[in-house]
Amino acid sequence: MGRNDLPKEPYWDGPLSHPFYSKVIKRLLDLLLALILLVPGLILMIPLAVWVKLDSEGPVFYRAVRGGYHNQPFRIFKFRSMVVDADKTGGCTARNDSRVTRAGRVMRRLKLDELPQLFNILRGEMSFVGPRPELLLYTEQYTEEQQCIMWVRPGVTDRSSIVYIAQDEIVGEEDPGANFERL
Repeated sequence: MGRNDLPKEPYWDGPLSHPFYSKVIKRLLDLLLALILLVPGLILMIPLAVWVKLDSEGPVFYRAVRGGYHNQPFRIFKFRSMVVDADKTGGCTARNDSRVTRAGRVMRRLKLDELPQLFNILRGEMSFVGPRPELLLYTEQYTEEQQCIMWVRPGVTDRSSIVYIAQDEIVGEEDPGANFERL
């Protein structure tokens, strides 16, 4: 599935309160920081990639479609921390989820599975700070008012990443998908 084959969402081109900062300055800062972090990031990513490959069968990266900047879907890069096709057997990751691999448990706890998102930043699909990219399942349900979140690039981190740092613990084991939607 190529970049042009990704599903389209309703397009929203709303106003930004600081368009020059949002479109130019923030992007340049993200690009510069991503380039600076690329070498040390790769030094960490190479052994992690080997660990993922040795720990379980399947690809090293998980590339799911997320709702992105200006409602353009994109594929997010993450280290695969679950068994292959885990997203087909359940939604939200629950506490003690059997689909999470051994390497995945450690990487998720330390947030190392997010390191490949440096490539999403370099490609202009993400920012270091911004709303977390959501599954299309959720972004397609946004009201016109909620779609303003799509006016900025999604981020590797945001307030919810801190508040819900232990999301799998918060959603629990019983009906984690419904618990996630109530957050």
